[in-house]
Amino acid sequence: MTYKEILLNAFPKTLQSDVAVVADILNNLNPHSSIHTVQLNDEFLRIPCRVYFDEPSLFMINKLTYTQKNILNCIYLRHNNGYLRQRQLEELAGVNEDWITPYILQLLGEYVLEILQVLNNIITEENIHYYKQFINDNPKYWQQTMSRVISYWQCYYRGTNIAYSDQKGFPILKDYPGQQIVDRLESK
Repeated sequence: MTYKEILLNAFPKTLQSDVAVVADILNNLNPHSSIHTVQLNDEFLRIPCRVYFDEPSLFMINKLTYTQKNILNCIYLRHNNGYLRQRQLEELAGVNEDWITPYILQLLGEYVLEILQVLNNIITEENIHYYKQFINDNPKYWQQTMSRVISYWQCYYRGTNIAYSDQKGFPILKDYPGQQIVDRLESK
């Protein structure tokens, strides 16, 4: 399967022509072989766990439409570089489309505190219904995500010897930003 086919399978069919345009500007795209299969509305999307690619030129990005830029930002959310994931997540603030939900929610199951803090601000009252619907449609995926939140808290942030010396720990799970997001999404 080509990288273009992989990307086409990672987004809803209604976005196929836009995804193809975005795929054409990506250089040296190399998706990881691991895939998350999730349901979005009546479709199954096969989203790569990680992708590796060289950033396209600003000139090429500026040629993209609004929707195509959001598709590119979603692809960046799977990039191996955490700084790029965070930057592109910030670009998606205020975008309320159901198809970005699986990309954003997947970040909740990661360990980078700065990304979790941005994520906490992106999931708002205006868009939380997309996330709750996605969770209802993907209970196994949601359970795995919640388990990852606890696991990363336990490994990196629970104690005083946390992974990053410039950051405070969260001795109580409910104080950890990832768990706070889970609690909001779990509330009725």
